Amino acid sequence: MRRTTGWLASAAVLAGATTAWGAVASAAQAQDQDIAERIAAIPGMTLIEEKPAENGDRFLLLSFEQPLDHRRPGLGSFDQRISVLHTDEDRPTVFHTNGYWLNPEPAYSEPTQLLDANEVGLEHRFFGESVPEGGDWSTLDIYQAASDQHRVHEALAEIYDRNWISTGRSKGGMTAAFYRYHYPDDMDGTVAYVAPSNTDREDTGPYDEALATVGTAECRSALEAVEREVLLRREEMVPLHEEWAEEVGATFTTVGGAEQSFEVGPLNLRWTFWQYYGTEEDCAAVPEPTASTQELYDYVDAMVGWGADHELTAMAPYYYQAATQLGNPLFSTAHIDDLLEYPELKYSAAFVPPEVELPAFDDRPMTWVDGWATHMGTELLFVNGGADPWAGKPFHADSEDRRAHTLVAPGANHGADISQLTEEDRALAVESVRAWAGLPADTRSPAAAGGSTYDPALDHPAPHALPRP
Repeated sequence: MRRTTGWLASAAVLAGATTAWGAVASAAQAQDQDIAERIAAIPGMTLIEEKPAENGDRFLLLSFEQPLDHRRPGLGSFDQRISVLHTDEDRPTVFHTNGYWLNPEPAYSEPTQLLDANEVGLEHRFFGESVPEGGDWSTLDIYQAASDQHRVHEALAEIYDRNWISTGRSKGGMTAAFYRYHYPDDMDGTVAYVAPSNTDREDTGPYDEALATVGTAECRSALEAVEREVLLRREEMVPLHEEWAEEVGATFTTVGGAEQSFEVGPLNLRWTFWQYYGTEEDCAAVPEPTASTQELYDYVDAMVGWGADHELTAMAPYYYQAATQLGNPLFSTAHIDDLLEYPELKYSAAFVPPEVELPAFDDRPMTWVDGWATHMGTELLFVNGGADPWAGKPFHADSEDRRAHTLVAPGANHGADISQLTEEDRALAVESVRAWAGLPADTRSPAAAGGSTYDPALDHPAPHALPRP
């Protein structure tokens, strides 16, 4: 290498010093600029609203222009909602997606609480306010959503330049895993809660085992008895259902009619019960098969719903994804098969609006991600509920060498989190997440970690409880 001599060397040193000073000055100026102004200045970013948050934090609701198709960015764009819960630029950042629509209010996810972190929230494409125009859903897939996250991270990483942890619950947990699969270097770790991996949707065995062992035999039998009795009273129930529809203005265009809609409730009662409920008090509230027709109808209505159009509209993009890539839970219905008249209702395709073009189911993307998590993924934490039927088909990530863990919260349903793990597993989870975030070990008792309470309204604030992760 030729040595730089004389005044050239001096000039080079001076130029380097000047450049370094300029960089420091620019960084200082950026620090002095209001955080909302700095984020809003990012190309494609628009500040919609700022709301107060706890402890002097800042909560920004924004939109970000995204390509409709990341493989063909010239095809157009749409505006995607994001949020930034700003604590301090010197803290780690948690990237949280719930897989559905964005919570418009400030809320601290469990990893954010554990790390005292900033939190970036992302609304999934085709949900809420993040719906492309035109009615073409062909870009609603795993890769496109992961690429949305990648672009958001790229846009914010210069401001939030400490470690990043991705997280999500349920379908959001799946989304966090998909993101790490496609862009493994973006995040320093991932915490995915109650995220199922339906690599073979036709294999009912794992879900059958989950439904056959959860809770008590008495409670399981009581739920099956209600499902059967409701269907046995079809002639009484359907007119009651039609009266309800007239009272509330419900329609059944998606599933095909009142008869089909009526069947949705009893078909999914057991699954929904164990997904969201399942306590001793819940079991005690299951009506006897001898209850009145109105009482049985009201119970199913309160617990599951009926697949009416107004119950399905907001969730239709999920059903599309389940019908095309994610898969939906299939389980034995032997105790009511002789009473079911619309077996197609077992598949999520039945809940996709008829005007939406639906491609054939493709299980390859789920298989790829599942294999990656099992054999290649690093810095992964999957937290599942021991009483959650979705845990019948979990991601398997158990490798100390790759710092990948699948942990189960005993007795927890679809609201499982780190705080519900055993003491040993809590310690492992907290230590792992803090290490990935670049923080020292937590000095608190592992039992104190997490402290969050599951709120379904923050998970995916939908009005009803038809099966969905």
